[in-house]
Amino acid sequence: MRFTKMQGCGNDYVYINGFTEKVPQEKKPEFVRFASDRHFGIGGDGVIFINPSDEADFEMEMYNADGTRAEMCGNGIRCVAKYVHDKGLTDQTQFSIVSGGKVKYMDLTVENGITKAIRVDMGEPILTAAEVPVVSKNEQSVDEEIVVDNEKYRMTCVSMGNPHAVVFVDSTADFPLEQIGPHFENHERFPRRTNTEFVEVVSPEYVKMRVWERGTGETLACGTGCCATAAACVLNGKTGRKVTVEVLGGALTIEWDEKTNHIFMTGPAEFVFDGELEYEG
Repeated sequence: MRFTKMQGCGNDYVYINGFTEKVPQEKKPEFVRFASDRHFGIGGDGVIFINPSDEADFEMEMYNADGTRAEMCGNGIRCVAKYVHDKGLTDQTQFSIVSGGKVKYMDLTVENGITKAIRVDMGEPILTAAEVPVVSKNEQSVDEEIVVDNEKYRMTCVSMGNPHAVVFVDSTADFPLEQIGPHFENHERFPRRTNTEFVEVVSPEYVKMRVWERGTGETLACGTGCCATAAACVLNGKTGRKVTVEVLGGALTIEWDEKTNHIFMTGPAEFVFDGELEYEG
């Protein structure tokens, strides 16, 4: 089976061309766990299948490293956009990709046939608590208290097609993410678990963020997490509507457009290598 390793700001996935390579649906979780393993497999934060679609130009079928299905990945969808363009599945620089039932729209910056940056219309942030979902007495969970591992935190919950809890901290560098992250992910208030972003505000235009992704752990970047972070910053009066979000693997520019209520994410995507994997489906 042929595959491509790609990364966006260090958020790395194994990409499978679903037009030509086939893995039986019931065997995908097992395959994903194997392929994602950094010691015995290829290594990555998960596996993304690039498939035909009746709803959009392409489908992104995404799995976390533990084999669980995920709805959306901002870094992943930029990599899919670069893949389908640069590998000749389309010659368009504007097209659509569906993931988890939600259609997103790509706008590529291309130089000499190579995609240099991708601007993604990530749609409207979902703030209604029941739709995130998060258990809350309020319609929206904004600057709301949560007790995690016997400590009190303030969180703002946003869905970008997948659930996020954003927590503002004094310093991301000093935050004990590996200790606290799993307790947030599996907290009883998150019926579908959650991704958690810990955010340090540097200025009204710049923040630092570390992320604990459900089913994977800490990753170098999370595109939807950056979008959720920007929304939480605006909702809490921390930044303006356009902000640079620095993650461990780089930085993304996020803009929450006031007129359309859509969040736009701009950032890179890179090929790492192509390979062939021995796999009997």
